[in-house]
Amino acid sequence: MEKKKETILVIEDDLDVLSMIIKHLEYLGYNVRSAKDGMEGLKQLERGGYDLVITDIVMPYVSGVGVVTALKTKNAAIPVIAITGYGKEPEAVALEKKADVVLSKPVRMGVLKEHITRLLH
Repeated sequence: MEKKKETILVIEDDLDVLSMIIKHLEYLGYNVRSAKDGMEGLKQLERGGYDLVITDIVMPYVSGVGVVTALKTKNAAIPVIAITGYGKEPEAVALEKKADVVLSKPVRMGVLKEHITRLLH
């Protein structure tokens, strides 16, 4: 029996970064959905079916911190990897709001892969 492919939601307002992460995750064999900002990300999360969420922290409309807060309130079991290009302050807030991992940009794909593997298995 083939194992079910996990589905990952990537929320990122920098389209180059978004595209790079999507390509990498698809290469690794995951189903990938994406959103270009926190508001769109929350709408995607309403539909459900995600095994893991990767979100940028600093975005327009709804920040990654807002996404993490909303997600963990509804379903604390879904792991979240938060990504920031803005150093320690957003990082601390994301961790406080229960992001499972916070990574700094530029994200190294090998590091991202290790965290995803650990969080999903």
